[in-house]
Amino acid sequence: MRTRRAAGPYKGLRPYHAEDNHAFFGRDGEARDIRELWESRPLTVLYGASGTGKTSLLQAGVIPLLSPNRTDVLPVGRVTYGSAYPQAALPDHDPYVLALLLSWSPMAPPTRLAGLTIRAFLRSRPVKRDVHGERTLTMVSIDQAEELFTADGRDQPYRDWFFGQLAEALQADPGLRVLLSVRADHLTDVEPYERALAGPAAARYELGPLGPDAALEAVTRPMAGTGRALSEAAAEQLVNDLADIRARSDIARHGEGVEPVQLQVVCEALWKALPPHGGTISVRDVLRHGDADSVLARHYDRLIADLAAERFDGDEHGLRTWLRLTFGASPAGGRPVGQGLAGVTGIGEPAFELLVKRHLLRAGRHKGEGWYELAYDRLPRPQDVQPVHAPPRAPSPPEDCLRAAEGALREGDLALAARRGEEALARSQDDELELRAEIESLLGNVDHRRGNLAAAVSRYSRAAKGFESAGVATAVGPLLTAIGRLRLAQGSPEEAVRDLRAAMIRLPADLAVQTELAWALWHGGHPEAALGVLDGVLDREGNNLDALLGRGQILAGMGRGRDALRDLERARPLRRPFARVAHALALAQVDSLAEAEREMADALAEVADHGPLLLYAAKVKELAGQTTSAADLARRAISASAPPLPGHMEKDARRLVSV
Repeated sequence: MRTRRAAGPYKGLRPYHAEDNHAFFGRDGEARDIRELWESRPLTVLYGASGTGKTSLLQAGVIPLLSPNRTDVLPVGRVTYGSAYPQAALPDHDPYVLALLLSWSPMAPPTRLAGLTIRAFLRSRPVKRDVHGERTLTMVSIDQAEELFTADGRDQPYRDWFFGQLAEALQADPGLRVLLSVRADHLTDVEPYERALAGPAAARYELGPLGPDAALEAVTRPMAGTGRALSEAAAEQLVNDLADIRARSDIARHGEGVEPVQLQVVCEALWKALPPHGGTISVRDVLRHGDADSVLARHYDRLIADLAAERFDGDEHGLRTWLRLTFGASPAGGRPVGQGLAGVTGIGEPAFELLVKRHLLRAGRHKGEGWYELAYDRLPRPQDVQPVHAPPRAPSPPEDCLRAAEGALREGDLALAARRGEEALARSQDDELELRAEIESLLGNVDHRRGNLAAAVSRYSRAAKGFESAGVATAVGPLLTAIGRLRLAQGSPEEAVRDLRAAMIRLPADLAVQTELAWALWHGGHPEAALGVLDGVLDREGNNLDALLGRGQILAGMGRGRDALRDLERARPLRRPFARVAHALALAQVDSLAEAEREMADALAEVADHGPLLLYAAKVKELAGQTTSAADLARRAISASAPPLPGHMEKDARRLVSV
């Protein structure tokens, strides 16, 4: 059975990839249209309702059509990631940009990528040329771009920076071509960025459900060469049933046709249920083994049960009741829910996103607004569910639990990530040292995201010892870096210096570790030593952004305004508030007071509890002769906690308070 499933011609809920191009059918026209737009426009926005197969079309339909002689194609990008790599080891960065760069270069050290912009990354790649010596087009795609808009609202600056970097890359390279694939209910969110990126040169392409002929092709052609074939009547029966289900469920009348994800679920179930011998599949076979309503009823029933167990504390009855009350799930049909009401229906927007990702709900766009509806209108009521007499599922192996925990971390579900990580740890063996270390590191990431720094240090420490015992020395350095950065955040710069020096021994070529060591030295009251470390980094890599920012910020605090401006100007654009206030202080030190106060005011509006930033702002006010304002800011700096004012800077702050 396992062999037959692996050889099956249908994907079910799994997306198609480029290597599946030979088995991907029904979207030839759309693939050609999108390829032409992508190659000819700086920005193409591909959008459609959930379940229409945008990911599969991009990966298995469009990208294989791109000529390797005319284009340089990067791997499909994503803007979120979940990983056991110790995230606390990373310097301050834009998480969306880092996720994208990791998609494009998965083997590169994350600490290296965290210090790069999109433009810098693209510029660092070898130039590809065609047979005439001309530069080829650089083809960049970002799938599931709606993930930029479903995170916490506090991520707005990161989102703006992400699109700002994308705009810079487009302006710098006229041969760059960007394709954004986004769910239709988030098209309105994309619109302002779309205009900023490409203006009227941007193109849009809406992907709808499969038409009847395309659906027949997607049903029949994957079976070629398998020894089986659907009769014409059987294929039509299957497609017509799927079209009827789509018409019943699509209350907003977004478009007639067949939903690709449902087609794949039904065809995969039919394939697995057929007897082992080949031959022609009849209408009778379809009705017996692949009746669309029966297959989808069982599929969504299992899906609800799994989701209830995984995310809703096992309350399957409560989940079904909520679905029925919210969407009118019954044999009589259902009703759509507007995007604006998602957060007030008793379950919250994150849960809506989860149900859409798992294809229990369909999300789309109607009359310019986002909406949600049931993907299948005949969800069985709890009393209608027939017990399935199947053997109990074997416990998932620890590796699968770890991958599930990484997926939950990607989606921002920290509770589930912790639960699946603990399951992975409980199911692993004591002698599986490397696996257990990886799990501990993942759980350290969860604690770090929760702000539980002490617990994260403990997890990372156990992971480091596990990797050391397993002989995986390369994994120890990033963990020691993470521990050092967390020690610094806890207000222990001496311990941070110790851990970061140990990390440097294991990662002598990692300049990000050296930059973190410089900050630990600075926080510990050794600014000259910190400058020495940063000088060494910049001797090896003159345009290292983090080192330029760090040295410029430290020099401003030491009163060396002209030297600070030299570094900070090279690190532009300055997006981090502390860097902007340091730039303002350096401007004030060279008598550009009006410009300094304007820049400082913008940065202060974003940050309220950053000790060094507030002290630098107080110094700007002092240079402007505003002693009362300087004293107020110095008081705030002394009581700040995120981060606190380093001990060696308190004397200066108290001097300003007493003036």
